Amino acid sequence: MTIAPDKREALFEGVRVERGETLVLPALDLALTERRIGVIGANGSGKSTFARLLNGLILPSAGRVAVDGFDTKAETRQVRRRVGFLFQNPDNQIVYPTVGEDIAFGLRRHKLPKVEVRARVEAALHRFGLAGFEERLVHELSGGERQMVAFAGVMVLEPSWLVLDEPTTLLDLKNTARVMRTIAEIEQSVLLVTHDLDCLAGFDRVIVFEKGRILHDGTPRDAIAVYKAFHA
Repeated sequence: MTIAPDKREALFEGVRVERGETLVLPALDLALTERRIGVIGANGSGKSTFARLLNGLILPSAGRVAVDGFDTKAETRQVRRRVGFLFQNPDNQIVYPTVGEDIAFGLRRHKLPKVEVRARVEAALHRFGLAGFEERLVHELSGGERQMVAFAGVMVLEPSWLVLDEPTTLLDLKNTARVMRTIAEIEQSVLLVTHDLDCLAGFDRVIVFEKGRILHDGTPRDAIAVYKAFHA
């Protein structure tokens, strides 16, 4: 179950990420408490690494990351129950041939009763504009429809946090708007990594990464201005 928004907090304490002899992220200290947080930066700036730290896909080489009090190293399972992750390409996380099977996958792994699985899958289909799609083959769907299947598969597990790594990159304008409307409507705390600066309208906070460091952390307007000026 999700927890109240005012109780959610992700902490990064002295976090370093190294890959071999390469320092990807140095000494990162910050707290995330806002409902809508954007992350921007050039390719290779460290923003995707930062996002993956939040649900334990990447573990810090030093320091500590904690989500709602749970350490991503010591309590990975509890963290991943709380943090859903949506990849850029939905094909990277859709594993079953039909829409209904794929959305139900995570629920079955948690050994929920069949009646509850069925009810939650049906609710997700309606919520994400997929009513009537349960028996449809995923490979026959459009890119936008597949992204909504992946979205539904994450959200049906009722996380408290949702991390999205470039979720609109492969989508046209219509489906980008559809995904962003869905993000605006959900109650989860959202961390959105994006190159599409227009997607950050209405966000509470935007963090700008540059070469593994935080270049700016503030309002969307100020953060975007700093980002554009730096890369002019």
